[in-house]
Amino acid sequence: MSDFDPSSPAFLADPCPVYAELRARGRAHYYEPSDQWLVPHHADVSALLRDRRLGRSYGHRFSHEEFGRTAPPSGHEPFHELNDHGMLELEPPDHTRIRRLVSQAFTPRTVERLRPYVRALATELVERLVAEGGGDLLSSVAEPLPVAVIAEMLGVPATDRPLLRPWSAAICAMYELNPSQEAARRAVTASLEFSAYLRELIAVRRAEPGEDLISGLIAVHDEGEKLTEAEMVATCALLLNAGHEATVNATVNGWHALFRNPAQLAALRADRALLPTAVEELMRYDTPLQLFERWVLDPVEIGGTTVPRGAEVALLFGSANHDPAVFTAPEGLDLSRRDNPHISFGAGIHYCVGAPLARIELAASMAALLDLAPGLGPAGEPVRKPGFVIRGLAALPVTV
Repeated sequence: MSDFDPSSPAFLADPCPVYAELRARGRAHYYEPSDQWLVPHHADVSALLRDRRLGRSYGHRFSHEEFGRTAPPSGHEPFHELNDHGMLELEPPDHTRIRRLVSQAFTPRTVERLRPYVRALATELVERLVAEGGGDLLSSVAEPLPVAVIAEMLGVPATDRPLLRPWSAAICAMYELNPSQEAARRAVTASLEFSAYLRELIAVRRAEPGEDLISGLIAVHDEGEKLTEAEMVATCALLLNAGHEATVNATVNGWHALFRNPAQLAALRADRALLPTAVEELMRYDTPLQLFERWVLDPVEIGGTTVPRGAEVALLFGSANHDPAVFTAPEGLDLSRRDNPHISFGAGIHYCVGAPLARIELAASMAALLDLAPGLGPAGEPVRKPGFVIRGLAALPVTV
């Protein structure tokens, strides 16, 4: 297991060789530094995402003591108050209830109605990048597009939107393996500030409802089954965080991959019909969420290894998306790949509710860059973020 080292720059630059070794050596590997069982094969990851013997949480069945775990430090409570009431962290029946209520407001029609806004914003951002002669693709296009879209959807005023990305980055740092005390401190501060902001915004929308998603969530909150105040805040935070985090990273990861595969980029420039499969392939090729954790609620056998109750499994999405048992020539980028059952959006009851919106955003920004910046290319080496679980770049300098 010495080669699996999320703190190693070499591993972070290209974890695929280590993933291949893990797949060759077995189906479940205990990793002592994070006290987790690593699961690298696509079939196992896909099955375990749907297996009700595993859960995102265990509090619906066990106390910390019964589960053999210690409670989080009391100083982390603001983070857990915000994080643990979101549907991503919950199991049925609470998850079922909240997802059903959210789905009443977050409808396909709501998402589809945003398509013209997404296209117009992508065009505006790319035109600005071109006028400036290039710059950082992350800060100029990849970040502002999905942040503005999910903020528009939820009804966050334009003047407040610069607050969202720093809050999200601080909170999402807690999803890394063994986050530092400083990361925890920043996440707690961000959780307090974000929660206070959302409570105030919800109060405003309750007094003056609009056409936004928060107003829609309030409406379902006030009918029959309800979202509690804590669930409302956590749901809004989840939608704001998850609603842009993966899209930001998929955008820069995707263009970085295209720059390193010029023949594929040339094919895409020559044939826009490749765009739908290109979006899926880029999500597979350099997966923005590399790992998804689940608690073992009842013992489960993985390839002859029994993983006991109370253990935690780390489902390696990045490895699963490069499994040769499922993908032909997985280490190659093939924008025409049609047989592409990648799991970048998860599976089972926690499948990403925002996946349709993410696909619209990725296609819109890619189309705008292809059309308006046909000579787009790298302008130096990108800067990779130090995290492993959430994989992305800190900057991607480009020239037009």
